[in-house]
This record gives sequence, C-alpha cells and structure tokens, in this order.
Amino acid sequence: MTAPDLATLSAELRASRGFAHKRDIRGVMDLLGRHGGAGTPAIPIGDDCAAIADGDGYLLFAIEGFLDEFVASEPWFAGYCGVMVNVSDIYAMGGRPVAVVDALWSRDGAAAGPVLAGLAAAAQTYAVPIVGGHSNCRSGREQLSVAILGRASKLLTSFDAQPGHHLVAAIDLRGRFHEPYAYWNASTGADPARLRGDLELLPALAEDGLCCAGKDISMAGAIGTALMLLECSRVGAVIDVDAIPRPDGVPLLRWLTAFPSYGFLLSVDGAALDQVLERFARRGIACASIGRVDASQAVTLRRGGDTTLLWDLDRDPLIGCAP
Repeated sequence: MTAPDLATLSAELRASRGFAHKRDIRGVMDLLGRHGGAGTPAIPIGDDCAAIADGDGYLLFAIEGFLDEFVASEPWFAGYCGVMVNVSDIYAMGGRPVAVVDALWSRDGAAAGPVLAGLAAAAQTYAVPIVGGHSNCRSGREQLSVAILGRASKLLTSFDAQPGHHLVAAIDLRGRFHEPYAYWNASTGADPARLRGDLELLPALAEDGLCCAGKDISMAGAIGTALMLLECSRVGAVIDVDAIPRPDGVPLLRWLTAFPSYGFLLSVDGAALDQVLERFARRGIACASIGRVDASQAVTLRRGGDTTLLWDLDRDPLIGCAP
C-alpha cells in the first residue's frame, strides 16, 4: 500500500480521533487554571502522572478512564488495559508502581466478571496489587476507570525537553494489533518477567542521569504524543516520519495513530544517545532517534527531502499545558 504524501499525512493526523481527544484537554485546563485547588505540585499539570514531592522522592498519581463501547465489546481486555496503561504512566515518569484501585459500574455481578478477571490478570503480570476501589453492580452498563499510585526517586517529565536533544522513540514491535482497534498489543502474549524488566529501563535511565524528559505514547500515537511533550517543554522539533520504529507490513497512517502497549518518547542529550539506544536494543526493543528538538515551538514532519509544518504550538496549543 502506498503511503500518503506528507501534506495528506499531516492533515489526516490533525483530523484523527486521538488528536481530537487530546485537544479536549485544553478546555479542562482552562477550568483548572481558574478553579484549581491550592498548592503547587512538583511539576505542572499535564504530565503522565501528578508528581508530589515526598521525602527524598516523589509520589506519583495517575488515572485512566475507558470508552463505554470498548468496555462493552472487550470487557476482559478493558480490565487488563486498566492496569497496563496506568503502569506505563508510572514508568514513563521514571517511577515504579505501588498499587492500583478501580471504579467499576456494571449491570450485575456476572457482567462485571470479565472486567475483574482482566484487571486481576494484568495485576499479576505487572506485579502490582489491586488494593481497593468502588463497585456498582446495578448500573445500566459497564463503565471502568482505574487509578494508580507509584514512587520515583528521579523524574522523567514532559517539561524538560531541551533544544539540541534527540527525540527518541522506543517501541516494542513484538506484538500485533488487537483488531479492529488501533491497539498494538505486545503485552498479553509476552513473558511477564520480561515485560517488567523492559519497563525497568525507564526509571534506570532517570536514576543514571541519562534522561530527564519523556512521555509514554498514548492514543494520540507517536506524533500526537510528541506534540504534547514538546508543548509542555515550550520547544519544537523536526520529526523524520520514516525513522519511527514500525512493524513490517503495517500502513504508515495506521501506525502513527496506534497506541502501543509499550511505547515511549524520550528527549535525550547527544552525549547519552548511544547508551540509551544500546539499553533498549539489549532487550530487543526497537529504538531510534526520530528527530531533533529545537527552540521553534513548531513541529515539522520530514520524509526524504520533503517537509511540512504539522503544528505551530506557540499560536495554537494542543493541550494547553505549557507553563
């Protein structure tokens, strides 16, 4: 299948559902900016987790909610993802998970069963206990949200990418799409010990001083996640679309709008680049520099000799979370 030209690809990314969901964050941020609670977090609102300074480290909090149609059609996998995506958020911040809680609405106990089974399976896979939550078995449909607590000694944040850094993508390509969804599942069929070891790379990079900025690839895909990271850091970048690790045979647009179960973007100084690439390669994870961070606050896509402006973050913020 022929890939779309760069201008068409940019337009399709801007019109994608993942970008639209992330743009909705701007309205939430407008309200929080006027009516947010007292106190100053360790980092501004808008990262993968809230980070609260605590002793010689940080408490990390995150929460994820799931679309009703996904919970209805894939109840076990929705439960599994409830733990998996929260665990990813904690590691993306340089932390390690402590425990999760869930809130589950269902028509009855039988309908709740597959969701709970998925939650339990992922909790065992990632060695994170479920320590409580909320249930309502007399609802009109199944709905799910899951929250997580973690700890970090050194943070990876969305607010510390610097001009001159390499924008690095690390993605586990050893999976397959969970059809018909845009979910690249490299988790449910993998060895749990290997999955946990792969995630351990992130806090190790932070603690070893090899990286201080990053984000996990979300439903906005690799490019949309890059936009959020760059916006929060008030920087821009030129991104080489063809440098993004991609499985053989997967169409480019589908891959750029996919959510991988293991996928991270990092902002890495040139002096640390080879060490970072080598650590991921050692564990069989595809990893590459996909562009360079600059001071422009513009995000430009490149393929071969062609370039096109994807987004001007200074004139049109995506999520409204820049300091």
